[in-house]
Amino acid sequence: MGNSLTVRDLNALVSWHADWRDVRVVVLGLGVTGFSAADTLTELGASVLVVASKASDERAAMLEAIGATLELQPDASVVPPTVDAFDPELVIVSPGYPLDHSLLVWAVERNVPVWGDIELAWRVRDKLGDPADWIVVTGTNGKTTTVQLVAHLLGSAGLRAAAVGNIGVPVLDAIRYPAGFDVFVVELSSFQLHWMPRTGPGAIAPAASACLNIADDHLDFHGSRDAYIEAKGTVFWNTRLACVYNRADEVTMHLVEEAEVQEGCRAIGFGLDTPGPSDLGMVGDLIVDRAFLDDRHKAALELTTHGELSAAGLASPHTVANVLAAAALVRAVGMTAESVRTGLATFRIDHHRTETVATHGGIVWVDDSKATNPHAADAALRSFPSVVWIVGGLLKGVDIGPLVERHRGRLRGAVIIGVNRQPVVEAFERHAPDVPLIHVEATDTDGVMPHAVRIAGGMASQGDTVLMAPAAASMDQFIDYADRGDRFAAAVRSYLGGAGDDDDARPAGPDAGSS
Repeated sequence: MGNSLTVRDLNALVSWHADWRDVRVVVLGLGVTGFSAADTLTELGASVLVVASKASDERAAMLEAIGATLELQPDASVVPPTVDAFDPELVIVSPGYPLDHSLLVWAVERNVPVWGDIELAWRVRDKLGDPADWIVVTGTNGKTTTVQLVAHLLGSAGLRAAAVGNIGVPVLDAIRYPAGFDVFVVELSSFQLHWMPRTGPGAIAPAASACLNIADDHLDFHGSRDAYIEAKGTVFWNTRLACVYNRADEVTMHLVEEAEVQEGCRAIGFGLDTPGPSDLGMVGDLIVDRAFLDDRHKAALELTTHGELSAAGLASPHTVANVLAAAALVRAVGMTAESVRTGLATFRIDHHRTETVATHGGIVWVDDSKATNPHAADAALRSFPSVVWIVGGLLKGVDIGPLVERHRGRLRGAVIIGVNRQPVVEAFERHAPDVPLIHVEATDTDGVMPHAVRIAGGMASQGDTVLMAPAAASMDQFIDYADRGDRFAAAVRSYLGGAGDDDDARPAGPDAGSS
């Protein structure tokens, strides 16, 4: 079937108040993002068909209530005939769907445009009149903390700021919030960035943007490191005021250099070393700004001190880096140095990010369940001198070997979790064969953490940190990283209230990972 909506017509859909009536749209996915897209499009008057592998009765009823149609696709390799009969003019894809998904391949073969939720949100951002400014943040790690920092700092200065996007609140929901906002601080995943155009009417033009760091992640989705990096670089395109990059990560600097930005946009570096002009950084104990002041070649503005950050629980090196990035972003949009200092004093870091759960008998128990890749786990491991490491889960195509090799000197032992433990065991055999390994036999969700905590408690001695920083995604055994972290904390509290002998573990060997 042919498509009745031309490219020119799609280019005209650049406002909430454009004519969206009866545009036929397929929404792929029925998670939080997919539902928000369907809800937005039906409110705009579009005809919406949602395609999903499954749907709860509640979500299906909600779709019916808003006037969308649901088509279940239990076999992802087969496009339902309903889709072809619907003859969509546009496909909106939820983040994370593989690029070879049958419906996406079908759309490409038929020249049906595919947008992500971010492009749709940018096009309809003016529902309430003058749209909010956007500040966008990506990076392999630290995105959520930095986004929360930026939103908190702007809010403490009196602006109506919302942390949205990959952080959990769809931008499309925030755009339709009746009270409106001054600024959206948008966390962007590499999945979302993959679908974002760099030019044309759907390309976003943020006030400020940041790429915090680059390390291998989601290579199974992108297909290569280069493709992953290219997706991340999209964050800088069309930025109006400031592109914020990490001086310690040369790739982020090159991404700024390669981006087409608006005239007058500045490149702003951040790092834990002494800053140059147009940078933020550290001088001794001071966190300073040499970017947003008139005499930046000879002077610097003090934003806070390392001692003050320590009092707020923000003193670890990777967190200080996030603070510097956030400060650069808010200074770019006009926030004063004094307001930054005041706002930082009242910020508290999110759960499951290097969060101390308990200290008992000289052993510290730390939850860093948000370390869902090796780069994040690296930052956590660097923070402690002697570690019993709980590690494993969905590795997403990434080799954990370099991480094991880098930290073998600080590891007293490792407890391996996850359905597929063999790649982790092999990494230790290659790079740290002397580190004691025990893996958790339990694979049921309720049993994993109690067993892992008992094992770790038996391996740890006074002065050690038991660190749950899995370097892997959680969905093989848990709902998400928060569920994994909550279960770890509950297991620690139960264990410290009266732990018994562990009889559910054995030393990990060549065939570890078998159930």
